[in-house]
Amino acid sequence: MNAARLPAAEAAVSTSSQAALAHGSGSALSECVSRTVRRYLADIGDTECAEGLHALVLHEVEVPLLREVLAFHGGNQSRAAVALGINRATLRKKLAAHGLL
Repeated sequence: MNAARLPAAEAAVSTSSQAALAHGSGSALSECVSRTVRRYLADIGDTECAEGLHALVLHEVEVPLLREVLAFHGGNQSRAAVALGINRATLRKKLAAHGLL
């Protein structure tokens, strides 16, 4: 697993999130995704998602994830790729696919 160095404040949050997971509660990110998916499902009811819910969620999450991690690292694609646990070529491919280059 590729580990990225986090600023001290983020490392503390990460540590507390890990402790919460160990005690059976989800991370803040997991809880946010759960609430959002529940709300989305309540909103659409029995209507089917044309591309499939899994693909929709991955697409919707990947774009802001890439954008935020890249911004956090000042546009440095190599550092962003390490933080994401992917290689730089894969990051560039994803950025191009989402029109973020």
